[in-house]
Amino acid sequence: MAPGSALIPRLMDLSPGTEALRYCFALPAHPESVAGARRLTRSRLDEWRLSDDAYDAAVLIVSELVTNAVVHTASARVVCELRRLGSRLRIAVQDQGHQPGGPQLGAGADDEHGRGLLLVDAMCSAWGSRDAGNGSGRIVWAELPHGSEHSC
Repeated sequence: MAPGSALIPRLMDLSPGTEALRYCFALPAHPESVAGARRLTRSRLDEWRLSDDAYDAAVLIVSELVTNAVVHTASARVVCELRRLGSRLRIAVQDQGHQPGGPQLGAGADDEHGRGLLLVDAMCSAWGSRDAGNGSGRIVWAELPHGSEHSC
């Protein structure tokens, strides 16, 4: 794949022997697609044999980011990309439309919604968002370290 053609900008040049794996899927932007995103993520992470902590965090992060894309945008579909680069797992979710300013932390204790990004922030080593380009929506990404040998 050519640099820049994936959802996620290139993080680093891979040195010889560094494993890079990528998995991408698209789902309709409907609430029931969140469960589908979790199922597809679990299936791929089982194949990649991540550590239990990284596995659980990644499934939760995908769930939260897909939920946000479904609930807070006027999208017809969402696209999720999982990328394993050496000892890092990067998750990106792209929607088709966004509100100005992008996703933000800061739900109040009494807010019914808005705690998802607080969970994402607590569970990953970095996260952020950017415009997808050409007015095609927003990409929200999160990165976390992972080990291998997930017990299935």
